[in-house]
Amino acid sequence: MAKAIRPNGHFDRIPLSTKLVVIIFALLFVGCGTMTFAIRQMVAGYLVDRLDNQLTSQMQMVLSNADKLSQQVPANSLGASSFFVQMRDANNEILTATGSNNESVPVESIPLLKYDIVSTPLLPASGQMGNVTLNRPFSAPAYVDMPESLRNAGKDTLTNEQREVIASAQAPWRVVAGKWKNDAAGTSGIFYIGLSMGDQISTVQTITEYCLMMSVAIIVLGVSAGSLVVQHTFKPLKHIEKTAAKIAAGDLSQRVPDLPENTEVGSLSASLNAMLSRIESSFHEQEATTEKMKRFVSDASHELRTPLAAIHGYAELYKMQRDYPGAVERADEAIEHIEKSSTRMTVLVEDLLSLARLDEGRGIDLTQQVNLTSVVADATEDLHALDPERTIMTGGVTLAMMTPHGGDADAPKVACLAFTRGPLPEVRLTGDSSRIRQVITNIVGNLHRYTPADSPVQVAVGRCTAAITPQALAKMPSSDASLSRFIEALQISQGTNSGTDYAVVQVVDHGPGVPADKRPQIFERFYTSDPSRARQKGGTGLGLAIAQSVVKAHRGLICATETPGGGLTFTIVLPTGTVSEPPADLTQPMRKKSGWSLSGDRQRSRQQRQGHSAERGHDGRVRELPPAAGGTAETTGTAGTANAESGAGAES
Repeated sequence: MAKAIRPNGHFDRIPLSTKLVVIIFALLFVGCGTMTFAIRQMVAGYLVDRLDNQLTSQMQMVLSNADKLSQQVPANSLGASSFFVQMRDANNEILTATGSNNESVPVESIPLLKYDIVSTPLLPASGQMGNVTLNRPFSAPAYVDMPESLRNAGKDTLTNEQREVIASAQAPWRVVAGKWKNDAAGTSGIFYIGLSMGDQISTVQTITEYCLMMSVAIIVLGVSAGSLVVQHTFKPLKHIEKTAAKIAAGDLSQRVPDLPENTEVGSLSASLNAMLSRIESSFHEQEATTEKMKRFVSDASHELRTPLAAIHGYAELYKMQRDYPGAVERADEAIEHIEKSSTRMTVLVEDLLSLARLDEGRGIDLTQQVNLTSVVADATEDLHALDPERTIMTGGVTLAMMTPHGGDADAPKVACLAFTRGPLPEVRLTGDSSRIRQVITNIVGNLHRYTPADSPVQVAVGRCTAAITPQALAKMPSSDASLSRFIEALQISQGTNSGTDYAVVQVVDHGPGVPADKRPQIFERFYTSDPSRARQKGGTGLGLAIAQSVVKAHRGLICATETPGGGLTFTIVLPTGTVSEPPADLTQPMRKKSGWSLSGDRQRSRQQRQGHSAERGHDGRVRELPPAAGGTAETTGTAGTANAESGAGAES
């Protein structure tokens, strides 16, 4: 029994739909977050590069006005601008000028903000260069100077505009340092020019907030859509789960809804439906097998109880009458009945044992060389000895295109097995001689018991090549359709000149026949045409079951079809070559059992045979089954058998 797979951790206990939704959320979250970060960095880099280009352009203006800027003019006298400009001498000292109050003020340009807020970049102290590289932009923090009223005011007391101005003033600066030179005055020095990054930071922040909002919307929509898609995709699995529950409850007719097989769930549904169909078929087959076994046990018990009851009854009768006059004569009569009942029970038990051995692959030797023509001829002579008044015709069997029996002359012809009157062809094969003889004997024995003694019989033997393997042939049921398929294989083989060699035996009678709905049952064990099972005509009801088992063991086919005009046609197909044997330790020859011959006096049959040696057909040999040449023919079965008389035939 397969070991159940148990979950190894908490993650394995989470439903698959939940896992997929979580995975979708994680992928969208990571994707949107990465996208937002990439856009933020790209926009920020672009704005910084743009700011640097502006600073570089402004440097050219400062250099072109170096003579004016180097003159020590007061601060902010350079004009209103958004740029910060500071001039220094060659020693990196900040240039100063005398203001309106005669105080020294640095020579620089400072952007003016609302509410008297002043923002300047923090640069190296006067006289110091620090880590600044000339002509290379760098970022510097902002130094903010604002009125005390704003500095000491709380955030709740400030207006939105004031908070925005203060935030813009606190933004870092982008600064570049360059070298200026005044040729007229013979002076030179360093200047700093900068732009606040407040607008750029505000732009990046706005874009980031927009991307975040879009990301949240994408994640919410994506997770919602993914959840719906997962639920819709897994909906058939819910149906599968409910179907499995109904099947577990015993309803094997349930099936999973059909879906497109190009999807995973559709492919799973198709596989499950195929599996369920096979399980249902196997279950029904098992039920049928169990029912057959019960019926077999019941019938076997009944058949064994009948002779035992007769034996017991006659024994009791003998005990009751042994003291009366004439006891010896009555004893002989009772012993005779007891002997008949015991013989019947012996035959029945031996047939049961024979079937059991065949079911187990024992009691059969498939390596013997069998003269099939001789076996059929012996059975034909036995039938003639039992029914001297019966007309028995022998001949060969051929593949022919015939008009169906009772059909219009213009109707299309169909392929069928045709009986050609004449000597029995010489056919040999590899198999179990005694078992094959038992098959033919059982069929001919049924013909003797259940058909009128004056009804004609045709017995034919042939050899053919068919495009079907013995293994496939053995798996086919004993039905009309199987014989039709074999005939199709004969036609294919004629076109390809390849295939497996087979021997064919046909026994055609014109008796009462078997109804179409009963023909599939004649190979069942204990089947009899006598519903009361009185067995007035003898037989155990196991003969055809044994015949089928023997033919299947030879990898062959046996079937019974209707004879046109009434009657039954038995067709036996056996491979002529060696077939796969059962295991070596099971291939024990079955001990010879009595009752296989139709005639109790075999010597009489041998004598009868002397007058019909010419009819055994040892002078003819059929290698394959070509279409019948010449002669008149009529179809003899729905499965495609026919009779054709050509030349002088043989009658027994």
